[in-house]
Amino acid sequence: MATVGLVGTLDTKREEYIWLRDALAARGIATVLIDVGTFSDGGGIADVGAAEVAEAAGADLGALRDAKDRGAAMTTMGKGAAVVVERLHTEGTLHGLLGVGGSSGSAVASQAMQALPVGVPKLLVSTMAAGDVGPYVGAKDVTIMPSVVDVAGINRISRSILRNAVAAIAGMATAYAETAGAPEDPEEPHLIGATMFGLTTPAVDEARRRLTELGYEVLVFHATGAGGRAMEALAADGFLDGVLDLTTTELVDDLLGGVLSAGADRLEAVGAAGLPQVVSVGALDMCNFGPEATVPSTYAGRNFIVHNPTVTLMRTTPEEMAELGRRIGRKLVRAAGPVEVYLPLRGVSGIDVDGGPFFDPDADAACFAALKQELEGSDVVVHEVDSAINDPGFGTAAANALHALIRR
Repeated sequence: MATVGLVGTLDTKREEYIWLRDALAARGIATVLIDVGTFSDGGGIADVGAAEVAEAAGADLGALRDAKDRGAAMTTMGKGAAVVVERLHTEGTLHGLLGVGGSSGSAVASQAMQALPVGVPKLLVSTMAAGDVGPYVGAKDVTIMPSVVDVAGINRISRSILRNAVAAIAGMATAYAETAGAPEDPEEPHLIGATMFGLTTPAVDEARRRLTELGYEVLVFHATGAGGRAMEALAADGFLDGVLDLTTTELVDDLLGGVLSAGADRLEAVGAAGLPQVVSVGALDMCNFGPEATVPSTYAGRNFIVHNPTVTLMRTTPEEMAELGRRIGRKLVRAAGPVEVYLPLRGVSGIDVDGGPFFDPDADAACFAALKQELEGSDVVVHEVDSAINDPGFGTAAANALHALIRR
């Protein structure tokens, strides 16, 4: 029998969660009701009480109540819920997770969902589904369903929405339970994560073809912030056997305030997991902004390209490129696994080539010099390739290097 975890604030959503529990039971699905309501006693229906959730986060429920800081309390309960559901999944007693709520309930439930590996069903019914759902999804496969009406009682509209949610999570959890714990197929190919941008596509496509020839299955991630986070989450969860990180452009947006940042810790998870990785500097020549009118005025007078109506690119300066090189170097020297770096001396993107609008050899050289300086004395091997990143042969060389690291 499949078991679905229900993460909810029973001090405000008791009626809704009783309905969800009963509706799942009618479909033959067992439930674990996890109470994350700060001012709830569980009403005698919680399987994991609020006090236990707070304790899992290293906190005391009474102290959270006395502090009267709702934001801090919800953050703590989210952390505790994440610990609880991760433990239940590790024990093999959780096959899916369902949460319903407004902004606070969604934040807590989604924090618990993001603690589960990719592939474990996660469904969030939320009043926040029509806005920016990035914080609720994170880098995981969270499915979000708009609640349409507020989650405030069971009525003819909410009943219809919640009935669909129950059917969805029941089906997903049942399918997951059927395969959970099944032995891995020894014939399955090794999984490789690779990062790509529109302006590094030829290099990554060439590398992907080569790795496929060598027997790997290659997962390509679009380096748009979410892509980098997703790849590193898979690496941290043990899904990947190696990483071909040719497109590290998300670091630029973190440095300069662009719209495609993957966060300050980008390029760290793979090294922390000890995985073999081959890294390059793809698309470090550009910072990504939205429509031209949205570019911060502090960058007036810089070299811009309107890539399309919703994307404006800004060329990075020698000083910025040097800082990017330092940041990459500092991250790579801390990696627990083997690392090789490939530097394309004639251009880091499709528009950073001789005659291209972002061609700036001095800026690229500043990046390369700073990166190499940070790597001096380390075990990281640096290859300087006399070509642009998208020239034939670059992707193949990087792919062959990753294959050698994995075999070693």
